Amino acid sequence: MNLASTLFLAFAMSTDAFAAAVGKGAALHKPRFREALRTGLIFGTIEAITPVIGWAAGLAAASYVKAWDHWIALVLLSVLGLRMIRSGLSAHEAEEDRPQRNAFWVLVLTGVGTSIDAMAVGVGLAFVDVEILPTALAIGLATTLMVTAGVMVGRVLGRVVGKRAEIVGGVVLIGIGCTILYEHLGRAGG
Repeated sequence: MNLASTLFLAFAMSTDAFAAAVGKGAALHKPRFREALRTGLIFGTIEAITPVIGWAAGLAAASYVKAWDHWIALVLLSVLGLRMIRSGLSAHEAEEDRPQRNAFWVLVLTGVGTSIDAMAVGVGLAFVDVEILPTALAIGLATTLMVTAGVMVGRVLGRVVGKRAEIVGGVVLIGIGCTILYEHLGRAGG
């Protein structure tokens, strides 16, 4: 794989995480750059690790990962999305009552949900002549940048739509999970 292909792959793998980060940023009360970077680093680290796991699994796990990755992503993202929607529909909180930061484990679960496809890509990379570590680092760096930007975009969105932004973020997470499922089932049927 050449540099351009690696960069394209890296940014393609980070688009789901970017969309999720917009929702995460919108759900917070005026997130600062430090929180955006923290979120980006958590997502980026997970997104860098998952293709290595997939690559290491290689041929032995290829059929298992490909058979279930879309369902795992759908369930994780839907549960988190429903949680956000429920919170958005609950009694209105004042702008100042929104949290300053997202819980670490919620970010980890969201990061895992949006990176399942990167694990499947890692499995695919095991079959081609590619150096996995530079590729995984590129994916992690792209995701860190995209998620950091996404949280800051969510900050602006959060000011515009207030508490309802959490509902939008939850719908986005569920939509990402459904898109992953649709794309997988489309490939399997075609």
